[in-house]
Amino acid sequence: MGEAKTQPTYPRGLDFEQVWAALMENREQQKENAQQLKEIGKRFGDFTNRFGEVVEYMVAPNLQDKFLEMGLDFQEASTNHKVRDKNKNISFEIDIFLQNGDVAMLVEIKTKLTISDINEHIKRLEKMRAYADLRGDKRNFLGAVAGVIVQSDAREFALNNGFYLIEPSGETFNITSPYNKPKEW
Repeated sequence: MGEAKTQPTYPRGLDFEQVWAALMENREQQKENAQQLKEIGKRFGDFTNRFGEVVEYMVAPNLQDKFLEMGLDFQEASTNHKVRDKNKNISFEIDIFLQNGDVAMLVEIKTKLTISDINEHIKRLEKMRAYADLRGDKRNFLGAVAGVIVQSDAREFALNNGFYLIEPSGETFNITSPYNKPKEW
């Protein structure tokens, strides 16, 4: 009628101490594997950060000229621009900060640009507006995002939300203007 069920066979002669020792050895091996995975993750993170820095150094020197071609004249440019006000609990970093007397632009650079990155940049621009207001700085702030890899949903999200989009093109890069008027903070 049916197949006969057979019981699995287990090695005979193992005592509790041997089983326990095997379990502990397995546990130690799992710890080592977890540590190796953690190290690989750290190294990969370091690599992607370095890759982002390379992109930043490729883009930064020519960014003023590219924006000037679009009618935006920024006399000053700085990288890794830090903003901090301990009293108001405001602290953030700008990958590239372009400015003149009337307007400033905060540029965020990512290896792979995502919608989440763009939302974080919106928060950064809001913080910049609050920081500037505390100091009586009435300039308008514009936003730009750059990515080596930009998926279509992130591209559309950036351009629909008033950001300039910076993307690689051969040995240089292109800047696409927002679909509508650039958003000002």
